[in-house]
Amino acid sequence: MRVLFIICVIDVLGFGILIPLVPYMATRFGASPALITPILGTYSLFQLIGAPIWGALSDRFGRRPILVTSMLGAAVSYLLLSQASGLGMLFAARALAGFMAGNIAAAMAYASDISAPANRARSLGLVGAAIGIGFMLGPAIGGALAGEHLQSADFRLPALLSTMLSVLAALLVLGWLPESRERAHARKAVSAQSRFEALRARPVLRWLTVAALLVTFSQSTLDATFAISAMQRYAVGPRTVGLAILALAIVAVSMQTAGVRRLVPRVGEFRLACLGIGCWVIGMLAIAASGSLLLVLPGLVLCGLGAGSFTPSGAALASHQSTADNRGSIIGTYQLGTSLARVLAPFLAGAVLQHFGAGAPYLLGAVVTLPALWCMLAARRRLVHGNSFS
Repeated sequence: MRVLFIICVIDVLGFGILIPLVPYMATRFGASPALITPILGTYSLFQLIGAPIWGALSDRFGRRPILVTSMLGAAVSYLLLSQASGLGMLFAARALAGFMAGNIAAAMAYASDISAPANRARSLGLVGAAIGIGFMLGPAIGGALAGEHLQSADFRLPALLSTMLSVLAALLVLGWLPESRERAHARKAVSAQSRFEALRARPVLRWLTVAALLVTFSQSTLDATFAISAMQRYAVGPRTVGLAILALAIVAVSMQTAGVRRLVPRVGEFRLACLGIGCWVIGMLAIAASGSLLLVLPGLVLCGLGAGSFTPSGAALASHQSTADNRGSIIGTYQLGTSLARVLAPFLAGAVLQHFGAGAPYLLGAVVTLPALWCMLAARRRLVHGNSFS
């Protein structure tokens, strides 16, 4: 887990560096808010296509080769981004990055492979914390390297740094990380259920996936619009946006490490996931109502608590619906909900922001997320009644 943690931090750091920069790059190329968010959605659309494929391949060939392949593919996409001179290249770079984003599903499957069921939420929480650290430090580094002013911002250097970090992560996998699947399992030809067959056969997984879709829709709305909203409402640049995202990520990482470890034995994964949903809804309402960047911070803190609680708990609950032979496929299927949300939210959020104002997307996110509580209760009822599999 220590080795996997370090590798995930380095890998996601490269991704995180570019988070606050893509909206500003698109703005420099003349894109409107209604076009900027679809650029972000392009990444998620191709991730939706690629994630289940990578999950199934990791079940068949092992986690290690999938991690290496996806990390090197991400490096190529960042290199293409560093050379972008217009919206076409920006779209192409984000599409390639999305399709090659099989590393997260493979890393979660790896953590599940080496963890006992009772410790799985903690292990997935550590992977989530590693991802959170990348998201925490990356935007701050990317914003600092790019600068505060749009016209003089340097986007090439952060993209090249992201390229080098992804290559380094791939080399560390090759040198340090042993394969987590037994050879007998790796040689075994696993029959790949389609994503929809897996959901139909597992009612608990189905409800968990819908809950993840609703929560992630709201998270993606925040991710897609925060930089644009900050430009419009507070007239700030990449550096300030990166620091604001840093504040959110610090809280999320703290929850995913110390918080999950202490709270899961006391309250359980279902209750912690529900607590996370409630914190996220309140946080989004606070961001929607805030009139200054300083007042946004309490909302971001609540969102960090919500994401840090729900993400590892939901993933752990989904992993309990799998076996050693299909864990990558099941986690990839669970991520169908998150990937679909990340496709839908940017396309809708940009239009909402443009037509109804900078606070409207966050109000929308809160309203959409609230029914996730009902989905969690439905999953809980199925599990209590012994209907986790039909």
